[in-house]
Amino acid sequence: MGKRVLVIEDEPNIIEAISFILSRDGWTVDTHSNGHDAVEVVRRKAPDLVILDVMLPGKSGYDILTELRHDPVTQTLPVLMLTARGQIKDRELAERIGASRFMTKPFSNAEVLEVLRELVPQ
Repeated sequence: MGKRVLVIEDEPNIIEAISFILSRDGWTVDTHSNGHDAVEVVRRKAPDLVILDVMLPGKSGYDILTELRHDPVTQTLPVLMLTARGQIKDRELAERIGASRFMTKPFSNAEVLEVLRELVPQ
């Protein structure tokens, strides 16, 4: 059985691209597009990994990650954060909060697959 990933992203073209890449690689892909109830969706879907956008409607990816890291159930869940802002302070904040990896958009398909395979060995 393949691994499950939850993509929390509000840009349809990014959702489509990531879903295509990962499905083709054998992942089961679920998507969610707002920050309001993202933590509840993570708990309900119980993915092997979360791809989390920094800027989401309703709640930032940083706030979502903070909640995930304070919950014993999701504390060690691998999280790849995506952002259009590649500033060092953004990366440092993500790492301090507990992001497993941080990637700047645009990204290459190969790079995404490489990071996911690293975070969740098949």
